Amino acid sequence: MAYLGKLGNYRNFGLLLIRLGLGIMFIYHGFPKLAGGEKTWIMVGSATKYVGITFWPAVWGFLAAVVETFGGFLLIIGWAFRPVCLLILINLIVASIMHLRTDGLMDASHAIEDAIMFAGLLFVGPGSYSADKK
Repeated sequence: MAYLGKLGNYRNFGLLLIRLGLGIMFIYHGFPKLAGGEKTWIMVGSATKYVGITFWPAVWGFLAAVVETFGGFLLIIGWAFRPVCLLILINLIVASIMHLRTDGLMDASHAIEDAIMFAGLLFVGPGSYSADKK
């Protein structure tokens, strides 16, 4: 399988694929929350009660929707990559805890898996094909 060994030469392309895929999906899931208005923001933001935050659910829901929607766009272009990964990671930790406490591990697994991915991306960075390229 020597041909698979050469894929390491395309690390930056792999990171671009990850950023594109995750960014598109976060926009897809975040925009309806953002466009849903105050009723949706309260519903989304009420998840913070599972981490002990019981005030301003509309504000937290709005912020979560903004992070998902605009964070998804920033992931795609690779700008402010690590701060965006951190914000999405925080969002996913809250979602994971909420799902674990209400629905169990099976329903929480997707948020947990994404949280692990974003925790790893914090260390790896956006790659060369990004606005943050150094």
